[in-house]
Amino acid sequence: MISKVLVANRGEIAVRVIRACRLLGLASVAVFSDADRRDPHVRMADEAIALGGTSPADTYLSIEKVLNAARRTGADAVHPGYGFLSQSAEFSDACAAAGLAFVGPSGDTMRKMGGKIVARREMQSAGVPVVPGTLDPSEDAAEAQRVADEIGYPVMLKAVSGGGGKGIRRVTRSEDVAGAFERAASEAVTSFGDGSLYVEKCIDRPRHIEIQVLLDSHGNAVHLGERECSLQRRHQKIVEECPSSWLPDETRAAMADAAVRGAAAVGYENAGTVEFLVDQSGEFYFLEMNTRLQVEHTVTEMVYGVDIVAEQLRIAGGEALSVTQADVQRNGHAIEVRVCAEDPAHGFFPSSGRIEHLELPGGPGVRLDTFLFEGQEVTLFYDSMVGKLICWGEDREAALRRTRAALREFVVAGISTTIPFTLRLLAEPEIVAGHYDTSYLDEHMERLVGHGAGRHRLAAAVAAALVHRERARERVHRRATPAAARGPSPWVVHGRRNAMGGDR
Repeated sequence: MISKVLVANRGEIAVRVIRACRLLGLASVAVFSDADRRDPHVRMADEAIALGGTSPADTYLSIEKVLNAARRTGADAVHPGYGFLSQSAEFSDACAAAGLAFVGPSGDTMRKMGGKIVARREMQSAGVPVVPGTLDPSEDAAEAQRVADEIGYPVMLKAVSGGGGKGIRRVTRSEDVAGAFERAASEAVTSFGDGSLYVEKCIDRPRHIEIQVLLDSHGNAVHLGERECSLQRRHQKIVEECPSSWLPDETRAAMADAAVRGAAAVGYENAGTVEFLVDQSGEFYFLEMNTRLQVEHTVTEMVYGVDIVAEQLRIAGGEALSVTQADVQRNGHAIEVRVCAEDPAHGFFPSSGRIEHLELPGGPGVRLDTFLFEGQEVTLFYDSMVGKLICWGEDREAALRRTRAALREFVVAGISTTIPFTLRLLAEPEIVAGHYDTSYLDEHMERLVGHGAGRHRLAAAVAAALVHRERARERVHRRATPAAARGPSPWVVHGRRNAMGGDR
């Protein structure tokens, strides 16, 4: 059993994990960088520890600092969220050595499934179909070209380590392999410290479908259906939905069986996601396994009614799953859109600045996972995603309508966001009909980002200016009001103090 969980992350996922801890009666510890000192996860946790610094390497990626925070607070478990240390086998091992329950798989399991080459071998051994390609890294560009010539073009050059669309190149001609190999390897070294690449047959116009699995230490295993993640920009997901609007029932059942079988074969424990490519004929191929909680776990929760983070915590504490496969019933449809501080009209360039005004959507079937608040400074230190909007409907059409309505309510003034772009995307006839694949966004991006972008930027600038003027008036009024008349700080009223000894 575990009693106190240190959340080794930030932003909306840290808030999400802290809420799950509250549900289970577990104490929570937040860690934070200097840039995140005022963020909601710091205020929500029972305790908070400053990591010192702002860069990821100095804060959320520092194993030493995170483990020291766990020791100082007496935490007996660590939840890594996603990103940062969530797929670090070294961190999982370090937690185990420190006597901490790591909320995720063991380091050995991560090494099997985190490395794409090893994962392909393991899945092939378990009888799970894999995309044709190499089972060993290519030593150099000449070796990669020989393999590509043999299996036929187009091919994908992929980094052995990492994810998030980094270190990947599509190659259609033999003479282009050398240049693509050099660029992909360089990007992989920069992103993951490992320039190893492998060659994989490119499945043209596939759907990207993933299966959520949960396995405990008592031999229980369930799947929670599939998520469609085909709307991607440069291999990075933008919109996800559950269930897929296209997947044939026989393929759906076979993929779920393969995902559970493959995870069990490597002794996997905790929540994981097995990702597949599905071609136009319905044939599916193992792509990779994410050995952590996924950003898009929320759409599965909305449809299946299972709290995946709570199950993670139960499994890490040695408990059995609270659900069986017979308990898992699909209900309706859910869509998640990622809200990022980016400017689509300028190549999705990251946007930073102060949140001058914020209006959040709500209503039945609407869930918003975010850490935004008015007055917050959005920086460029971390990932640009600032929230996730998840909407449920009794069917896909209802879920789409609710998502579009909620996006229209969502106002963020002071920075550029992807909200207007996503609204246009979800109004596309092909998207409404469910007729899309992983190539859709790359083929239609220029048209989607050009329409209406300037008008939205003008409207956001006007809104920010009006709010700024009103805030200035409020500050003048507050300076004219005696402090005693304003009352004590809310933190003083609640008697909450952080681990550094100051009111927060």
